[in-house]
Amino acid sequence: MPPVPPSGGGGGRNTLMITEAIILAGGLGTRLQHVVKDVPKCMAPVNGIPFIAYVIDHLQRQGIERFIFSLGYKSEQVIDFVDVQYKKLDKVFIIEPEQLGTGGAIREACNDVKNDHVVILNGDTLFRIDVQELTDIHTKQKAACTLALKPMKKFDRYGIVQTAVNGIVTGFREKLFCEEGLINGGVYALQVKHFLNNSSPGIFSFEKEYLEKNIHSNKLYGFAFDDYFIDIGIPEDYEKAQRDAVNWLIS
Repeated sequence: MPPVPPSGGGGGRNTLMITEAIILAGGLGTRLQHVVKDVPKCMAPVNGIPFIAYVIDHLQRQGIERFIFSLGYKSEQVIDFVDVQYKKLDKVFIIEPEQLGTGGAIREACNDVKNDHVVILNGDTLFRIDVQELTDIHTKQKAACTLALKPMKKFDRYGIVQTAVNGIVTGFREKLFCEEGLINGGVYALQVKHFLNNSSPGIFSFEKEYLEKNIHSNKLYGFAFDDYFIDIGIPEDYEKAQRDAVNWLIS
């Protein structure tokens, strides 16, 4: 297993706090269609509650105050739910006129970010990390982008993120069976200006055309957080979320 970098400075917290988040919530949920039909993936009900609610609630507990929702498929369902259930939430909805890929969606959303740094995550994934700890690491390293990595064992659904002992990302390996490794948990602390200056226009992949493109810049960092992680993108993990919800999603 690649070395797991240390998870913080140890000498107190930095003054920077990231208080804005971009939630990518435009996915169709193709692999869930025979289980949950006609809803965006992030709206799939878990324990009777749309999954995105657990994501929002976790972020609020972590100090996120402003939310930018990047929407696509059946965006009106997300907007209606958030407007009713989170009336007082400081929020912006951005609707993609066409599928822009993860990179294009983030680029559009970054135009509405008010501060220099933002947290980015997927609306169909819950990784219960300490967002301020991620911010501390991101600030200390003066990173362009800091990835929250999840240690996993015996998996083939995800690719591996390779890091040096100081946390600099050194490579990405494609999906293949691995006994153990660090995967991209889909939560990022991002320096907005660097991204806007070094990203492609139009449709592009954040992972392929931003992260991998900047692999030699020494500006990408990845640190391991061994917190609960689930991605409901496949039926097996969606069912797992249903079983787990009673114990931790509502806490």
